[in-house]
Amino acid sequence: MADYDYDVLVIGAGPGGYVAAIRAAQLGLKTACAEGRETLGGTCLNVGCIPSKAMLHASEYFEAAAGGAMAAMGIKVKPELDLGTMHGQRRDAVKGLTGGIEFLFKKNKVDWLKGYAQFTSADTVEVAGKSVRAKNIIIATGSSVTPLPGVAVDNDKQVIVDSTGALELAKVPGHMVVIGGGVIGLELGSVWRRLGAKVTVVEFLDQILPGMDGDVRKEANKILKKQGMEFKLKTKVTKAEVKGKKAVLTLEPAAGGDAETLEADVVLVSIGRRPNTDGLGLDKAGLSVNQRGQIETDHDFRTSVPGIWAIGDVVPGPMLAHKAEDEGIACAENIAGQTGIVNHDVIPSVVYTWPEIAGVGLTEEQAKERGEVKVGKFPMMANSRAKTNHEPDGFVKVIADAKSDRVLGVWCIASVAGTMIAQAAQAMEFGATSEDIAYTCHAHPTHSEAIKEAAMAVTGKPIHI
Repeated sequence: MADYDYDVLVIGAGPGGYVAAIRAAQLGLKTACAEGRETLGGTCLNVGCIPSKAMLHASEYFEAAAGGAMAAMGIKVKPELDLGTMHGQRRDAVKGLTGGIEFLFKKNKVDWLKGYAQFTSADTVEVAGKSVRAKNIIIATGSSVTPLPGVAVDNDKQVIVDSTGALELAKVPGHMVVIGGGVIGLELGSVWRRLGAKVTVVEFLDQILPGMDGDVRKEANKILKKQGMEFKLKTKVTKAEVKGKKAVLTLEPAAGGDAETLEADVVLVSIGRRPNTDGLGLDKAGLSVNQRGQIETDHDFRTSVPGIWAIGDVVPGPMLAHKAEDEGIACAENIAGQTGIVNHDVIPSVVYTWPEIAGVGLTEEQAKERGEVKVGKFPMMANSRAKTNHEPDGFVKVIADAKSDRVLGVWCIASVAGTMIAQAAQAMEFGATSEDIAYTCHAHPTHSEAIKEAAMAVTGKPIHI
């Protein structure tokens, strides 16, 4: 250890990085974490998962009070929007959680090196002008917004913004155009639609939510359209110009054709994210990236250079905070000589619209490519708790192998789908069959009974439909 400053140096303090640092320290390794932001937590806690959920939750209350679910239950009020206070509670949530990580660093004796790290060799980085040498270095630098050619983002002007800028709008736009029908665009579009904006989603593909189950994509489109979102599918944006306080977009059919223009008060560019590897000096460490800009690793998160590891959004796989966290724990345990494992076949994903959309495992389309399957579906309108709560939209879908009955995937749309999907993920982690879920007693009345009923439907024996 005499030649090294640390046993483990983590570059980046997002969900993967800070968790890896804490776990490494718990395992007795002298650990530091380099982070250039003023607060810990990375994109997720500062400008991503956490603040967006704070705005989603608050806007759900506003819409319910404005004549939605509350009116249906005999509660009639006329809400007044105080956007400043809504933004304030969002910032308070971020401050509390990022401060909590700083406390955990101190508690676990993790040194926070304040600055952005850059490799100078395979075992040494420079942080804020200081050279730091570590026996093991974990790259956990996360991702950033993918730019769209012809569309220049300027968050300060609040006309053409990315996801960070969309969280800070000083007023509700009259018309918001969201470029990209993925998770982030639909979530932030939902916030501003609930607060009074007209929202138009422009998506290059023929359906929203790429990568999700086909039935889920179609149903989500139908539900969000019923709520007031407009969709321009199979359409691409070729240019965006700011004229005064508005933006004018040029649109064309994805397959080619005549162009049209669309005017908006705010344009949200949300076409995906890309790994943060620029500026790390990977070449000086002997590392390179693949065609997608990612760092390749083995099953244990080792890179091609001994002593350098990588996790989270900079490695292949879904860009999800919980994936990064699990990889951070596993990577730290591998460094400590333990056996850290992440089952990448069972990584749940959630869209926090209303209702929520969640899935884990294979889509029906993917499962059918691998062999014969059995599918069970159960609508939320037949679930007693959802019906009582005036939440009839959505369904649960269980996909099982036709021969073994092993569950291959579960997809659901429900008000609490993000919570429900944990049961499905745990069942799949233990290799459950649809029969295992069907014969597990579920509390009544709960939304989760829909998972049981969908599992029963796999073998053609649901009760309540």
